[in-house]
Amino acid sequence: MAEVINMPRLSDTMEEGVVAAWLKQIGDKVEEGDILAEIETDKATMEFESFQNGTLLHIGIQEGETAPVDQLLCIIGEEGEDISGLLDGAASSDNKEDTNPDTPEEPETSYSNEKDADTGFPEGVIIVNMPRLSDTMEEGTVAAWLKEVGDTVEEGDILAEIETDKATMEFESFNSGTLLKIGIQEGETAKVDALLAIIGPAGTDISGISMEKLEAPEKELKQDSPKQEHKEVVPEVVVHKEEKPAVSSSSSISDGGRIFVSPLAKKMAEEKGIDLTQVVGSGENRRIVKSDIENFTPNTAEVPVAAVSSFVSVGTETFEEVPNSQMRKTIAKRLGESKFTAPHYYLGLDLDMDNAIASRKAINQLPETKISFNDMIIKAAAMALRLHPRVNTQWTEKSTIIAKHIHIGVAVAVEDGLLVPVLPYADQMSMQQIGGKVRELAGKARDKKLQPDEMQGSTFTISNLGMFGITEFTSIINQPNSAIMSVGAIVQKPVVKDGQIAVGNVMRITLACDHRTVDGATGAAFLQTFKSYIENPIVMYV
Repeated sequence: MAEVINMPRLSDTMEEGVVAAWLKQIGDKVEEGDILAEIETDKATMEFESFQNGTLLHIGIQEGETAPVDQLLCIIGEEGEDISGLLDGAASSDNKEDTNPDTPEEPETSYSNEKDADTGFPEGVIIVNMPRLSDTMEEGTVAAWLKEVGDTVEEGDILAEIETDKATMEFESFNSGTLLKIGIQEGETAKVDALLAIIGPAGTDISGISMEKLEAPEKELKQDSPKQEHKEVVPEVVVHKEEKPAVSSSSSISDGGRIFVSPLAKKMAEEKGIDLTQVVGSGENRRIVKSDIENFTPNTAEVPVAAVSSFVSVGTETFEEVPNSQMRKTIAKRLGESKFTAPHYYLGLDLDMDNAIASRKAINQLPETKISFNDMIIKAAAMALRLHPRVNTQWTEKSTIIAKHIHIGVAVAVEDGLLVPVLPYADQMSMQQIGGKVRELAGKARDKKLQPDEMQGSTFTISNLGMFGITEFTSIINQPNSAIMSVGAIVQKPVVKDGQIAVGNVMRITLACDHRTVDGATGAAFLQTFKSYIENPIVMYV
């Protein structure tokens, strides 16, 4: 749905703004956090960022034009969305305002030491109100104060971080002086235009300032004309001081280009003596942000010795965009569907591998015979499935399908992802036959020569990461299977045998089950049978 973005109030005294530059054009995609435009306020030229995602559908204020706060700035919505109703509404609102041109404008109310001696404001004191930092902001929360009472404040310094209805933003000072009072503490929430802080000359006594006086004009206006709408009145202290040129959050360079820099980054650069023209920004439109200043490495030939002696962490944030292969897309789709449709639960078990190690060693001493622990695991799983057919199932909305055959899928890691070649009728194969078939299929998988029929029809899956030293992990069920077994590495650890502590060889397995087809007791019984086969391999030959 399209959203109307109005001219924001970017300073506590701003009544209107000038669009200095648009950084997005009609039809451009806009992401939350993108800089939409540079807006010149009464005090500075500031970057205005988007709080919405979508497409820029309409620009209401062109570059160089001036408009009051809350006038239609632009509209963001879905590409091709009809916004005629929003534009008609804005036009009607404008016409309504123009239908009574004789109505006098409400006078702006301000305070100064000369005009209102009752307030008791000492000379040079500035009242800072809670700013309107987004077009929909009604109140703000002070997330953090970056200055404390008594600190010196320069124009452009970050006073506080303020949480609006859409983001947490840095609020910079438009005045120089000393922070004399904090009106809203960290964590507190207050309405827009509430007293945020007081800035003035160091040592100024503000105890005589009546905070109620600041709200009096607005209250009087409401009492005098209860039926008439008034413009928003922002109380401020008018002081006579030498005007300083506005400080922009986007600085200029000599060749006419612009440097986009956040206020905090600009302040850090000044403190560190960093020339912003030498910094490459990583933000939107090469905007220089805090991390760019922190990671900036100056040319040591031009940097004073004192600056070189302090350690600066070095690094550049870089990304590489790699298009997803069709295999990766398929893996993502199938595993996502499995994880979020099948109610997974997990059963873990430690296996005593001492007998398995001894049996494998003896078997591999036979001529032209070589088996792996993985071959033994596949064989044991196939035989256990024979006794627990409810694990060898798949779920459909109408029924549970129990497979009478046993086809074991073996997960194989390849460069682009993961393939699962299938061992058909694995329960009828010997360990040596299993080993030969697994090596053949794994080789084809890595060479990208597997045929589609060699990856179809599995009824149960095994994923083994033990060869990588992984001791325990859980897998996502390879649907339409109802279960997958995760196999870890064999590790030596203390175990209790015949009441004595000894060093044992232990392997951890984890069975992930689909609770729609495999109950907890069924999965546990399957693992107990599997355990009996692995811990006593000789029974697999009976």
